[in-house]
Amino acid sequence: MDLKTKHIIKTSNLSIGYSSKKNVNTIAANLNIELTEGKLVCLLGKNGIGKSTLLRTLTKVQPALCGEIFINNNNLKALNSIDLAKSLSLVLTEHLPENNLSVYELVALGRQPYTNWVGNLSEVDLEYISKALEQTNTKHLANAKYYELSDGQLQKVLIARALAQNTDMIILDEPTAHLDMHHTIETFTLLKKLAKEFNKTILVSTHEINLALQLADILWLMTPSNFMADTTENLIENNCLDQLFDSDLISFNKTLKQFTISNSY
Repeated sequence: MDLKTKHIIKTSNLSIGYSSKKNVNTIAANLNIELTEGKLVCLLGKNGIGKSTLLRTLTKVQPALCGEIFINNNNLKALNSIDLAKSLSLVLTEHLPENNLSVYELVALGRQPYTNWVGNLSEVDLEYISKALEQTNTKHLANAKYYELSDGQLQKVLIARALAQNTDMIILDEPTAHLDMHHTIETFTLLKKLAKEFNKTILVSTHEINLALQLADILWLMTPSNFMADTTENLIENNCLDQLFDSDLISFNKTLKQFTISNSY
């Protein structure tokens, strides 16, 4: 691999799941993952397979069962909350608190890891906020109250907040869950642009499988028995997508490169 290649995230023999005094529930084990900069990565798997558990573990929301996680070559265990917030940003499916924040103020919250204790914004902070609004085409919404936005507009504003945070990596959990088809495609197209043009590493957990197949640089597939990470082309060629769902209702069409309703129902 090129010595100039920058690993944004890397895991070593990572096991994820839940532990209590009585037992350990392992969701996935021996995960050895490497992600470089400038990639759009889509995490796919059926409901309950452990996608959210993996994201929570990678972002230090819950501890790993064993193994190591490195963010920009720094061990995740050693990073405090401020250092972590300068390394990766999150866009979660969240209910924002009721307040009168404008779009600009909401995006400005992305600068919290860098502002002083009274939260004053520097010229650098203002530049990142402005740039984030431009990159997401939301500058015209800056003075609107966030609760006045459509779901599609709000999703772009939340991505802008993550961009203002100026991290190498952005992690999104089901960002299009409540969006119509137009805004879903618009959101994925924006994420692809941010990865390609601004060299961001973007990890998206999603059920939009056919869109992921078209746009992702890398797919992470979680199945009951395996975790696979590779380019879409390699996974298709090796028939790995057939393992994603254990159902007779749908099957992967290698020619069309998408999932289709099975003729066997």
